[in-house]
Amino acid sequence: MSFLNRLKQGAQSLTSTLSTEITKFNNADFANATMAMCALITAADQHVSPEERARVAQFIGSNDLLRSFNVADLQGKYNGWLNKLQADYDFGRIEALQAIGKLRSKPDQARAMLQVGIVIGKADGAFDPQEMTQVRAAAQAVNLDPTEFGV
Repeated sequence: MSFLNRLKQGAQSLTSTLSTEITKFNNADFANATMAMCALITAADQHVSPEERARVAQFIGSNDLLRSFNVADLQGKYNGWLNKLQADYDFGRIEALQAIGKLRSKPDQARAMLQVGIVIGKADGAFDPQEMTQVRAAAQAVNLDPTEFGV
C-alpha cells in the first residue's frame, strides 16, 4: 500500500470524529498549529526527502478533514514550518512547539491537531519512536496527557 493511500486510510478512520470538530476550528491558530504538527512529524528523524514532503503536502491538499481551510494557505504554512526545521532543527522545533502551545486554552482544538499528527505519523505503516516523541512534546505543549494519545 502506498504512503498516500495509508495517509488517506488513516484519515478516513478519524473522519467521523474529527470532521465536524475541524470545521468549527477554522481559525489561524488551529491551522498554524496543525501544519506545525505535520511538519514536526515529517521531520521527526531530522531528514525530509522531497518525496515525503510532496506526499504530505498532497495529503493536506486532498484531505476532507481540512477542506474548510484554504489549501494554498495550509501548504504554505506546512512548507514554512519544514523550511524552519531544515534550516535549524532545534530552533525550528522550539518555534513549532510554541505555535502548537497557542492551543493550550482550546483543548478540543489541541486534541484534533494531535490526532491529525498521529494520522500523518501512522501513514507509512509504522509510528516511529521519533514521531511519537513529537506527538508527546506537542501534547505537553498544550497541557494534555500524552498517554491519552497512546504516546
